[in-house]
Amino acid sequence: MKNRLEQARRIVVKVGSALLVDEKSGTLKASWLSSLVDDIADLRVRGADIILVSSGAIALGRRTLGLAKGKLELPQKQAAAAVGQIALAQAWAEALRTRNIVAAQVLVTLHDTEERRRYLNGRATLGTLLEQGAVPVINENDTVATTEIRYGDNDRLAARVASMMSADCLVLLSDIDGLYSAPPNRKGAEFIPEVRAITPEIEAMAGKPVSGVGSGGMITKIDAARIALGAGCNMVIASGHVEHPLRRIRSGERVTWFLAEATPLQSRKRWIAGTLQPTGRLTIDDGAKAALIRGKSLLPAGVKAISGSFSRGDTVSVIAADGQEIARGLVAYDSGDAQRIKGRKSSEIEKELGLAGRDELIHRDDLVMMTGNADGQ
Repeated sequence: MKNRLEQARRIVVKVGSALLVDEKSGTLKASWLSSLVDDIADLRVRGADIILVSSGAIALGRRTLGLAKGKLELPQKQAAAAVGQIALAQAWAEALRTRNIVAAQVLVTLHDTEERRRYLNGRATLGTLLEQGAVPVINENDTVATTEIRYGDNDRLAARVASMMSADCLVLLSDIDGLYSAPPNRKGAEFIPEVRAITPEIEAMAGKPVSGVGSGGMITKIDAARIALGAGCNMVIASGHVEHPLRRIRSGERVTWFLAEATPLQSRKRWIAGTLQPTGRLTIDDGAKAALIRGKSLLPAGVKAISGSFSRGDTVSVIAADGQEIARGLVAYDSGDAQRIKGRKSSEIEKELGLAGRDELIHRDDLVMMTGNADGQ
C-alpha cells in the first residue's frame, strides 16, 4: 500500500479548514503547513505533479472581521471569504516559496467543472501551470457562489478536479485516519483499510460531519470516492492531525485506500466511447487513419470533410474513406474553425485563424478507437 502514492504521477491533495486553521484562535497552523509543504516538495522531486485544493478562507476571514462563532449567513460567509482568501493565498505562496515552488491561486465555482467550455479552459490552464512547474492552489469561489451553484465542501470539489486533470491519486487529509464501519468512538467499530467499490454497505458507514470548522464529513468523502473511482483515480483518506501527513502515507501509516479498476486514461476513453453522443463527423484520408491506428493524434491535414455543428470539447465521430466510424473524440475547435483549417498543416493554423490554437483537431488522449476496445487500443 505504501507505494501507491509514490507511483502516482499526478496527485490532488485536499486540505480542510480544521487542519489548516486553529479553531479556537482562528490563526494559521504554520508549523503544520510547513511540514506539508516539505512533503509536497519531496513528491515533486520524485517527478509528481501536485495540485492543492485548500479550504480555510472563511475560517481565516471571520477572525479578521470579528464575526462571532457559530453558523454564518451566506453574505457573512462571502464577506469572510473575500478577506480570508487573501490570507490563505499568501500563506500558501510564502510556504511554497521557501522550497522554491511557485504557487498559483485558482478560484472556481460548480459551473467551472460542470459546464463544458469552462471545464476545458480550466483543464488547459491547470495543465499549463503544471507544465511550468507551478503548484495550483484551488478553492471554491465562496465570494460570488450562491447556495444554488456551490459545492459546499472541498471533498467533492477535489474529486472533480482530480477527474478533470486525469490525476492518479486523490488524497483527502482529514480529521480521521480512514473509514470505519461505524463512528470510530463506538464500541465494535471496524477500520476499513481498502475499498474497491462504493456499495450500499460502504455508503451506510458514512456518518455526519465531525468538524466544527469544516463543512464536510464522511458522507462527502464517499461521494468524492465515487467521482474519483469513476475517473480511474485512486483515493486515500488519511489523518491530517500529524505533521508530514503525506510522508506518513508513503511510510505505510494506517489509512483507507479506495482503489479504481481502471487508469485515468482508460476511464476517460471509456467515457468518450460509451457515454457521449457525437455531434459531428470528421472524414479522414487513409494516411490519417494509419496514424490513428498507430496511436497518434488527428491533425487537420488528414481531414477531408466536416459535417455537423459542434463546439470545442464536443464529441465527434471520425469516419474513414470507406464510411466506417473508426474513432470518436473530443474536438479542439468549433465546427466553423475546423472547416477553415481542414486539410491544412498545423503550422498554418495561426495564419488561417489569426490565433495560435492547438496543433491537433483531436489529441490522442481525447480520442478512442472504435474498431478496438474502449481503451483505445
